[in-house]
Amino acid sequence: MKVDVKKVNEVARELTFEVPKETVTPKFDEVYKDLAKKVTVKGFRKGKVPRNILETHHRQQAEEEVIRKVVGEAYEKALQDEDIHPIDLPEIHDVSLKEGVVRFTAKLEIKPDIQLKEYKGLKVKRKDSKVTDDELNKTLEVFKQGQGKDVEVNDDFAKGMGFPSLEEFKKSLARQLEMEKDRQNKVDVENQIIEQLLKSTKVTVPQSLVERQLHRRLHDYQNQMQQQGVAAEEAQKRINESEKELRTAVEKDVQVYLILDKIAAEEKMDIKQGENLPAKVIEFLLKEAKWS
Repeated sequence: MKVDVKKVNEVARELTFEVPKETVTPKFDEVYKDLAKKVTVKGFRKGKVPRNILETHHRQQAEEEVIRKVVGEAYEKALQDEDIHPIDLPEIHDVSLKEGVVRFTAKLEIKPDIQLKEYKGLKVKRKDSKVTDDELNKTLEVFKQGQGKDVEVNDDFAKGMGFPSLEEFKKSLARQLEMEKDRQNKVDVENQIIEQLLKSTKVTVPQSLVERQLHRRLHDYQNQMQQQGVAAEEAQKRINESEKELRTAVEKDVQVYLILDKIAAEEKMDIKQGENLPAKVIEFLLKEAKWS
């Protein structure tokens, strides 16, 4: 078998195959033997149909099955021989079977070779989660507006909210606001880590990963609009308008994932199936970060 491996770019490979007749012919023997057990031809008992009769009536079916077998086996063997690890299924093109020889081309993508910069000791600035009086009063004002302009914020107001006193209502509100600020601050420090990694690390993004994620998000968006009762024409218009922006976001997400995946490999992190790899790696990076 001849295999030519062409490097299209950092992540794309194009493999051109030529599988010789001596490899293909035994596959025909296997396929026709299997067909003889399954097909029915008038005048012959099942399993006793001669090869020449099968070739007359089922040649196209046999050729398609032989090509399927040969392409699959040749592709898997090439991956092992060339030490190639694709990140997705290949695109198979230009398949032919002439004079017993199978030829085809496989286009695939691999993980990029990421050269990591120093990722330990990244600088992270922590924001204060303490709730100020001004923030608390503004939130109280929102509740007040919801009850009417002339409502006085006092114990009776708090009781209407299910609390024994205004003081208890304020304490509960402050706790909720603090929890929300904690959540926002957690997202903020994670984003600080991510932005530093993106700035310091060059990544060639495999487009197959982008297309897969983009398709999934657009599909989810379409389902969401369908559940909301958005007309099909309007839904398609919104999808078309948002696709470019969404693609940019997906490309960034894929970049981040590949960088974090590389860090996990470098640190020999034990990521079990079903675990959130990005969350686990970011947690590690935050522990190693320099806080201020």
